Order: sequence, then structure tokens, then C-alpha cells
Amino acid sequence: MTKKEFQIFIGKRIKQLREEKKISQVELANLCEFERSNMSRIEMGNTCPSSYTLYKIAQHLEVEVYQLLKFDNINS
Repeated sequence: MTKKEFQIFIGKRIKQLREEKKISQVELANLCEFERSNMSRIEMGNTCPSSYTLYKIAQHLEVEVYQLLKFDNINS
């Protein structure tokens, strides 16, 4: 897996979990104290979030960080 593929998978997983929780991208960005554009870049796989960024996202999605890295149920 390339770095870009990894970033895309993380972004898709975050989006999947966010949608399951019925939270908008704007709401999640606000909860994490990010700009919406930053959340968009993460979900699109255009940036590689730091471990602390993943921690903040997981915290507000009410999941453990490792659950952001579970790629087995990602929708294409």
C-alpha cells in the first residue's frame, strides 16, 4: 500500500464513521477545532493526519483510534 492509498483509506474510514454517527463534516471539524477545509482534506485523502489529529477525531466519533485504521469495511 502506498502512502496515498493509506491516506485515502483513513479518510474513507473517518467519513464512514462520521456518517454512521450522523455528524456533518462541519460539525466534526468544529468539535475537533479544525477548519472544515482541513477535515475535507483528511476525508479526501489529501493529507496524512498526525497521531494527535487521529486521536481528536476518534475522541469526537466516540471510537478508539485503532478503529480509524480498520479498513475491512470501507466502501469504495
